[in-house]
Amino acid sequence: MRIDLLALSAFAALVTAHGAVTSYIIGGITYPGYEGFSPASSPKTIQFQWPNYDPTMTVSDAKMRCNGGTSAQLSATVQAGSNVTAIWKQWTHEQGPVQVWLFKCPGAFGSSCKGDGKGWFKIDEMGMWGGKLNSANWGTALIVKNLKWSSEIPKNIAPGNYLIRHELLALHQANTPQFYAECAQLVVQGSGNAVPPSDYLYSIPTYAPQNDPGVTIDIYSSKATTYTPPGGRVWSGFQF
Repeated sequence: MRIDLLALSAFAALVTAHGAVTSYIIGGITYPGYEGFSPASSPKTIQFQWPNYDPTMTVSDAKMRCNGGTSAQLSATVQAGSNVTAIWKQWTHEQGPVQVWLFKCPGAFGSSCKGDGKGWFKIDEMGMWGGKLNSANWGTALIVKNLKWSSEIPKNIAPGNYLIRHELLALHQANTPQFYAECAQLVVQGSGNAVPPSDYLYSIPTYAPQNDPGVTIDIYSSKATTYTPPGGRVWSGFQF
């Protein structure tokens, strides 16, 4: 019995340490997402269903895209220039970047809009500031504090159907990067026509190599005083 209790305790600690986006606030409306390890019991949602809180450990894993999710039943309308706020019920890792990506669907949501191909681009990111890797000066530390992240949809972006992807990269374990990503469906409205050029577009998975310095950095032994998140930059042609 003692062994069982220890095992259960370790499992509970593991679960508590992980996290995922569990809802969104868009245009003053709260859209529920999936919950913990029983997502099948969740209501209809704009979010791609994900199976668990477990991290993705390699950049080539299919779960890198949307944590294993491939479809959603609903979508949320958002005006270009307004914010999308992602909510986490739990998050404990202070060291790592936050990145927010969009993917413009070629048509309607469903089988033709799963995020396939080289079409993902960043609209928001925050890495490390203050020159000290082993610190709380990271994007993910703000999520530990606030359990939410707000990103503006570019004012001049072309309207249409999009996937939005929130990604947290936890770097608290040396040589063991942990990716946590979830996706949701957005209908962006506006009169813009901005589309990032091809050198700002990426495929997910494999938007960066496993040996990218932003993935492999050891925050305890590295002498670096700056950090660059993997996967390129936010296009300067967007208006925020």
